[in-house]
Amino acid sequence: MAETNRLGRLALIRSKRLPSLYFLTSAVILCSICYFVGFYQHYKGVATSAASVVVSKYPCSPLRSNLTAIGQLDFEAHHRAEDLQLAPPAAPARRIPACAVELSEHTPCEDVKRSLSFDREKLIYRERHCPAPEEKLKCRIPAPYGYRTPFRWPESRGLAWYANVPHKELTVEKRNQNWVHYERGRFKFPGGGTMFPNGADAYIDDIGKLINLKDGSIRTAIDTGCGVASWGAYLLSRDILAVSFAPRDTHEAQVQFALERGVPALIGILASIRLPYPSRSFDMAHCSRCLIPWGQYDGLYLIEVDRILRPGGYWILSGPPINWENHWKGWNRTREDLQAEQNGIEAVAKSLCWKKLKQKNDLAIWQKPTNHVHCRLNRKVIKKPQFCQDQDPDKAWYTKMEECLTPLPSVTDIREVAGGEVAKWPERLTSVPPRISSGSLTGITPEIFMENTELWKKRVAYYKNFDSQLAEQGRYRNLLDMNSYLGGFAAALINDPVWVMNVVPVEAETNTLGVIYERGLIGTFQNWCEAMSTYPRTYDFIHADSVFSLYQDRCEMEHILLEIDRILRPQGSVIFRDDVDMIIKVKGIMDTMQYTTRIIDHEEGPLERVKILLGYKQYWTAPSPASISKRREIESSS
Repeated sequence: MAETNRLGRLALIRSKRLPSLYFLTSAVILCSICYFVGFYQHYKGVATSAASVVVSKYPCSPLRSNLTAIGQLDFEAHHRAEDLQLAPPAAPARRIPACAVELSEHTPCEDVKRSLSFDREKLIYRERHCPAPEEKLKCRIPAPYGYRTPFRWPESRGLAWYANVPHKELTVEKRNQNWVHYERGRFKFPGGGTMFPNGADAYIDDIGKLINLKDGSIRTAIDTGCGVASWGAYLLSRDILAVSFAPRDTHEAQVQFALERGVPALIGILASIRLPYPSRSFDMAHCSRCLIPWGQYDGLYLIEVDRILRPGGYWILSGPPINWENHWKGWNRTREDLQAEQNGIEAVAKSLCWKKLKQKNDLAIWQKPTNHVHCRLNRKVIKKPQFCQDQDPDKAWYTKMEECLTPLPSVTDIREVAGGEVAKWPERLTSVPPRISSGSLTGITPEIFMENTELWKKRVAYYKNFDSQLAEQGRYRNLLDMNSYLGGFAAALINDPVWVMNVVPVEAETNTLGVIYERGLIGTFQNWCEAMSTYPRTYDFIHADSVFSLYQDRCEMEHILLEIDRILRPQGSVIFRDDVDMIIKVKGIMDTMQYTTRIIDHEEGPLERVKILLGYKQYWTAPSPASISKRREIESSS
């Protein structure tokens, strides 16, 4: 009985515990489910929020396809130049101010006021005299009020807008010589000159009767004292590319007129320093009443012409003293004076071993020898000039002229062309230049030259995909390449109606400007810490490859960009390629200078550190004269 009672109590206890156990188990299960659901929702929310922040901060380009039809992964890069995170400005960006309207034609290294403090002997005061770094302007040179995009080539050869070069002095001074005429807001260039009033075409035809201008053997030329560069302008139709130069002197804006016409030109003068070209650059040199005293200073200036003439090159002279017998009265000089001048020139030419080919009417032509075999022998008889010793004939940046004859490279045969013969144009453009084939440039082989030529064809085609103005035939005419190396950029544009001034910086590791001339292209030396010897608004387009890296420890980037802005026309464009860090800094400055800028990837893709900056200069000019007068009235009254 007792056992029965005990079992009954145990059953009662168990019956009471079972509901509690079921309830506890159920509670644990429910809590666990709630915990895991809550944890899942919390994790999902945090991840989604974090992803939103990342995507908003670092936007990715839409993927074209993560998986292909056969399930292969897409390994293409989707972070491009436009995805670069540019540092936000700490404060609203400043704008570099505009300079005063009086500086619209400012040429820093040929400043008229500064030049007056230098020696007038040999016209040294008209050479380059650049401001010190602390004297440099930190403002943007304005275009004159009413500035217009120049006429397109070839129409520009004969026309320019008065508003772009507001100077009528030459239309009066040279009225009877057909240099330039003014008519209803335009300048017209009939193609005349002091010694060719019937036009440059007829004058060049006369030259062509004396030497061969048609077979491609003459490609590069230099015009000393060029006027408005009609000689160079009309040579272009004959596939002869001339560099024209003249000083900034009383013939106001002559070089500026040349550039407005779309003709290669620089400000320059023969005075005491070498012209900024390497030896053996030009196939032909020309002087038409250029007023250079060729027979004076022991023939110093003809010695310099000899340095830059190629072996077998020609020197053409017209004007005083040539044909003085028929012109001496009109030139207001005596027969004796003119005869003495011609005798002096003849003597210097002979001392340089030049051969006088022909003198006909107003033209005289001499030819430089193809080598110096005979010239070295006759130094025993002709004592001056002696051959230069231990000098670099290709060095020409603030290099003093010397009264010595630049020796040509040695030859093994009297019929051999010193330094190597160049191919005739147009084969000359892509043939391996003699300076490279001879191995005289360390580290540059024929294979490197050929590869570089093909590389720039690819790069220029890539540029044209992004710069519609560069791609548009005729939109641009005057182009500048700030770091040309072998001239590949210019060579790739040879079929476009443009010309390129190829610059080799004096700080470049290798002096390659001679190669550029051997290709039948033109160029000059330049230190980009200084201003270029040209007028504002010279170029329609400027290209710079690694220029800012080259000069990063030499001068301020802002100074270089202000010089680029000075020589670039309104609505012109630039393409800079450089290390990404440099490109970002450049963009930051250009955005304060009224440019529209854009960074794009290297042509090989986004993984390359080198990036490309496209910049378009916005149109802006100096204010109108009426608004300037009104402002001055307000200032004076206050």
